[in-house]
Amino acid sequence: MMPGTLYETHIYTTNLENSIDFYKKLGLDLAHVIPERKVAFFWFDKNNKKDQMLGIWELPEDKMRKNHFAFKVNYDEIKNSVQWLKNRGIESISAFGHEGKEPIVLTWMPAASLYFLDPDGNELEFIHILEENKKTDKEVLYLSEWENL
Repeated sequence: MMPGTLYETHIYTTNLENSIDFYKKLGLDLAHVIPERKVAFFWFDKNNKKDQMLGIWELPEDKMRKNHFAFKVNYDEIKNSVQWLKNRGIESISAFGHEGKEPIVLTWMPAASLYFLDPDGNELEFIHILEENKKTDKEVLYLSEWENL
């Protein structure tokens, strides 16, 4: 039972309104804003509210800390993630020595991942756990290379 699943995570921003716009573009559902505390809360899944939440706190630039978290997606979503982000004006980034031109596979898991940044440089990830283990001596491959093994 313990530690359970992740219910909530929090990140920081230097501009709450910009972050609200960005996370709405990603499809998160704005749940609540507390202007006097400079915080916004989002539900991860519009269809399953109260399951997972993201809190975004505005801080002065000198207190800003960058974080990382991942969105679990299905196989079709990870396959189409580069174009999906581009359609929203968001570029994928390089990770583990591989360009962000397509998802990569972290072979030890194995999981397909694509990385991108929010407006404050928080590193976000789409991740899909792959069912099939394949033999390779490489730690990281492009998804297309993985599929061809």
